[in-house]
Parts: sequence; structure tokens; C-alpha cells
Amino acid sequence: MARWQPNASQRLVTAALELFEERGYENTTVIEIAERAGLTKSTFFRHFPDKREVLFGGGTMTGLVVQGIAAAPAGAGPLEAVAHALDVIGKEAFTLDRREFGARRQAVITANPELREREALKGLGLTASMVDALKRRGVPALTAHVAAELGALAWKIAYERWSDTTNDEEFGELARQTLAEVQAASALC
Repeated sequence: MARWQPNASQRLVTAALELFEERGYENTTVIEIAERAGLTKSTFFRHFPDKREVLFGGGTMTGLVVQGIAAAPAGAGPLEAVAHALDVIGKEAFTLDRREFGARRQAVITANPELREREALKGLGLTASMVDALKRRGVPALTAHVAAELGALAWKIAYERWSDTTNDEEFGELARQTLAEVQAASALC
């Protein structure tokens, strides 16, 4: 096996997605994923705790969210800090060259209840990370919770829009538009 080759983590993700599409999530093993990637089972477990996590990027998104909120301009309000984090995610993770992969990934997740549950739990964790990052900026707890929830909703909607391969807008742009729409809709409630 070509264990020395670079990008083991990305190779595992690609192999897993291909196998999940071909055989279904339930019918794919960690060993098969590792073999398809040209790696060993132990290498798989150095990168991911289980086969569900291979589609969810470990803590990458959490790190980007926290980094984006912390790096927002000093005078930015809570929603602007969240928007800044969504911009960072768009530049670092949801690039145009990853759109097709994102759409394929989402189709696999949608087809499997266990993966939908994992996605929901990841979403809750990301929202909690947003809340914590906003509080570290001095945002009051209730305001931080509201801004994080609105940001999470905007993120979800923007991701669905971005995953549409007929859409040519960048994620950050879509996320800002969606955040403004969500904010306007919440004012009507």
C-alpha cells in the first residue's frame, strides 16, 4: 500500500464517498474505505474515529467558525461577526471546486438516517461553538444564542443553495445574502 503518499485524510474522504455512493453507507466497511484509498485500517483511525465522521471533517468547521468570529473587526456586531465566520468557511472549505463534492456528500447524508442524525449533532456543536466565540467577544449570552441560531439557520440554507451545482455564487456571498434574509424574516415574527 502507498502509505507514504500525501493527503491521506482527503484520500479517505474521497474513497468513503465513492463507496457510500456505490454500495450504500451501511454496506461499506472501514477496511474497504482504507483499501480504496490505498491505506491501512489503522491509518483510517488516525484520521477519523469512525466511518460516520469521514464525511464531517473532524473539527475543521468548528475551528473555522471560532477563527472567523474571533477575527471579525472589533466593532462588528454579533451577526456581522457570524457573517465574517461564514465568509471564512466559504474561503477555506466551501470553495467552488468543492461544490460537486458537497452535492454528492449531501445526497449520501440525506439517504441515510444515521448520517442525518450525525449532521444534526454536528450542527448543534457548531452552533454552540458560535455562541462561545461570540461570548468571548463580550456579546451577552442571550444575544449570542440568538445570533448563533440565526447564523446556523443561514448556514444551512446557504449550504443547500451552494450545493446546487447550477448555482454559480460563492458560499460566502450566499451566506451573507441568506443571513440578511433570515434576519429580515425574524423581524416579521
